[in-house]
Amino acid sequence: MTQVDYERRMARAGRAAADAGLAGLIVTPGPDLTWLCGYRPTAVTERLTALVIEPGRRSRLLVPVLEYPDAEYSPGAWAMEVSGWTDGSDPYAEVAKWMDPQGRYGMSDSTWAMHLLGLQRSVPGSGYAALTEVLPMLRAVKDAHEVEQLAAAGAAADATYEDILTVRFGGRRESDVAADLVRLLTEHGHSQVDFTIVGSGPNGANPHHEAGERVIEDGDMVVLDFGGLKNGYGSDTTRTVHVGDPGAEERKVHDIVREAQQAAFEAVRPGIACQDVDRVARKVIKAAGYGEYFIHRTGHGIGVTTHEPPYLVEGEHLPLVSGMCFSIEPGIYLPGRFGVRIEDIVTCTESGGRRLNQTAREMAVVR
Repeated sequence: MTQVDYERRMARAGRAAADAGLAGLIVTPGPDLTWLCGYRPTAVTERLTALVIEPGRRSRLLVPVLEYPDAEYSPGAWAMEVSGWTDGSDPYAEVAKWMDPQGRYGMSDSTWAMHLLGLQRSVPGSGYAALTEVLPMLRAVKDAHEVEQLAAAGAAADATYEDILTVRFGGRRESDVAADLVRLLTEHGHSQVDFTIVGSGPNGANPHHEAGERVIEDGDMVVLDFGGLKNGYGSDTTRTVHVGDPGAEERKVHDIVREAQQAAFEAVRPGIACQDVDRVARKVIKAAGYGEYFIHRTGHGIGVTTHEPPYLVEGEHLPLVSGMCFSIEPGIYLPGRFGVRIEDIVTCTESGGRRLNQTAREMAVVR
């Protein structure tokens, strides 16, 4: 990312705010702040940090004075006015000087309640709305650079999967395999590991099972879901493996999930509603008689965080747009027995979907 990239992002955000009928945006520490101006405070505390973006005006960043040197040299600093406030002064009154007293502002989702309430006290005529509600497309549509960063993160996750297939599963704890995933993701360039789900046997029927002390046994199905950040962009992939030769029903369920994932991928194109991609995957699983065991949405967006809009779920009418990046991850979960999930990150292009994960989706047999 260059300084010009951040300047363009802030300008685009200002235009989007105006188009949405907003006076501007107020962004506090979190993924929106990092994405817009490149500033990531070393620690998020009760001291207010706020970026104010208003259409046609130079963006302003207010930080605690002790953090001013870091903010002044952040990647997008040259494209905004950076100022500091001192302990004992009122930072909300400082932000209020920049605001329309009667304006309605988009507020970053990660804003602490104490900061929102402080602004409301200082600017009683102002109004606020969650940024993902009023500008859901702001970060959802990626440019070519972002897509390639996500592709690089996906390639690192793919390399991790290929490596994990060579380790022993049987006789080891889920937490041991999870530790291997953390190590491998780091070795393949991840600076942050967000999750390493290892769900063996009946634990695989819990989609968000936290790897525990259960010893993986011969004959277990094992759900592996892992990801994090590489160069500031996310990875997230899931494959389901089997320890030793799988049984007939295990193969059947895995094949159904693989068919559903492929059908949903083939449905990706600009203009299709997010919910319709979910419906395609769900239709395959329901037709096979396992509809009640698909218990979560088909996918979520990904970017500078591993979960963000858009969401591929019933009721989401937002159409796909070229540049959107999201997971496609249908699953079947049989309580007390096993689970299966297959997940790729996909980007929407003008000609359809492009997978950012390339590892085999067939069931792998491990030892």
